[in-house]
Amino acid sequence: MRPMHWAVIAALASAVWASFAYLSLDLGHLLTTEAQALMWNYVVSFFPPDLSGEYLVQIGQGTLETIAISAVGTALAAVFGMLLALPASGRYGTVARAVARLVLNFLRSIPELVWAALMVIAAGLGPFAGTLALAWHTTGVIGRLFAETLENAPAEPVQALQLSGCRPSLAFLYGTMPNVLPQFVAYSLYRWEINIRMAAILGVVGAGGLGQMLYFSLSLFHQQQAMTVILAMLVLVVLVDTASAWLRRAMTGG
Repeated sequence: MRPMHWAVIAALASAVWASFAYLSLDLGHLLTTEAQALMWNYVVSFFPPDLSGEYLVQIGQGTLETIAISAVGTALAAVFGMLLALPASGRYGTVARAVARLVLNFLRSIPELVWAALMVIAAGLGPFAGTLALAWHTTGVIGRLFAETLENAPAEPVQALQLSGCRPSLAFLYGTMPNVLPQFVAYSLYRWEINIRMAAILGVVGAGGLGQMLYFSLSLFHQQQAMTVILAMLVLVVLVDTASAWLRRAMTGG
């Protein structure tokens, strides 16, 4: 290895050591007999999960609510992201490009949990707040991806259509969109997959779905019900991962 590589490794090791020292982290405390006994007793309290029929019905309703929050939030983000991606890709001049990118950077720089806390204050507890939180953050993420895709799209089809007398809007619709649409679909599906997980977390701040059920269960020390919610989240994520990957391959020809 070159001296520069050793210098980088030493710098990283020093940064990690300094972080532990600054935060006063004592990992050895986790290895004490008392700490391990407390952790074990807490883990055991989650079993067996609550599989009563009445609670499973509530789990099913919470799962559907989580899926709906993520689906609507992602759909709104795809629409708003596309609207912002057009100026952000430079199609309406440098000023519009700078303003649109500033808006996209602002939207995605605020985490979903912070958006959810703000939306709960504005719209109240429930799925509406979670949907808005996902929509705002995802608009910033997906809009930037859409803009980059439009910037990298080949210009030859549009130029050929314009030279044949086609209007710019139609040239964009028939010359650019067919080339970028598969990527738009792939990005949207991938973000929907991520938003399913995030929707389950946003319930912790009162945004509905499985996350809200998990928060209530843990707050009331109903660990067995909380375990049922955790298992439902795990099953949901696995199913969504599989379905989303299949849809992306089917719709993009991969």
